[in-house]
Amino acid sequence: MITTVLFDLGGTLHSVIKKADSMPRFAERLIRRLSDYGIEIDTTPEALAVTLHENSEVYKHLSERTKTELPSAQIWNEYYLKEFHIGEDRLEPIAEELSFLYDYDRLTLMRKPRLKETVETLHEMGMRMGVVSNIISTSLVPHMLNEYGIAQYMECIVMSSEVGIRKPDPRIFEIALKRMGITARETCYVGDTISRDVLGARAANLGMVVRINNPSIAHRDAAFQGPDVPKADYVIQELYELPEILRTFNER
Repeated sequence: MITTVLFDLGGTLHSVIKKADSMPRFAERLIRRLSDYGIEIDTTPEALAVTLHENSEVYKHLSERTKTELPSAQIWNEYYLKEFHIGEDRLEPIAEELSFLYDYDRLTLMRKPRLKETVETLHEMGMRMGVVSNIISTSLVPHMLNEYGIAQYMECIVMSSEVGIRKPDPRIFEIALKRMGITARETCYVGDTISRDVLGARAANLGMVVRINNPSIAHRDAAFQGPDVPKADYVIQELYELPEILRTFNER
């Protein structure tokens, strides 16, 4: 019987939309914010946008290979802004703010249809809930849960930025299980990727895995196809399909 639902954030509780002008706008704000802290970098927003994209991809591949998350000041110093040789000590006071803005201001985040209604329905069904997320910010997940009006329903938040472990490493799921005092068998995980969410939840032996379809990240899952790759128990198009799936599963 499933008693607990753990959610991914991006692609699951909200959709992530990238617009053509979003990175240059963010780069311009980043230059201004660094300047506020006395950090001047000799570049244009357009050039910095290209640099940020290229450097973030390098870090993304590293973190996916090692399944680890570095501290935010180290990420910005050694990867995102490495060409400017700023130094971790100078970036430390502002690193979390930059990490928050990187995902909040650089992207358009759209909450999933009927999100609050879905979470409230799960709560009424007696489900305990939490979030397990790969993210470089420690403040974005709590902020978004409050913005969406569902923070009170989430008993536990485990972030890679906090624990230094990234999905699909099963240990990040095991941290959530331990904090909530629950077993893997009674837990459902809901995410949008095969490479991180499905493989990680399967490695942690969770009782149910639900994947919400997300065509925008299909290219990242291209290598995780075929009969030998672990599959989700259910693939859904919208998050609001989840309560009925859980209700039917538990009634069996």
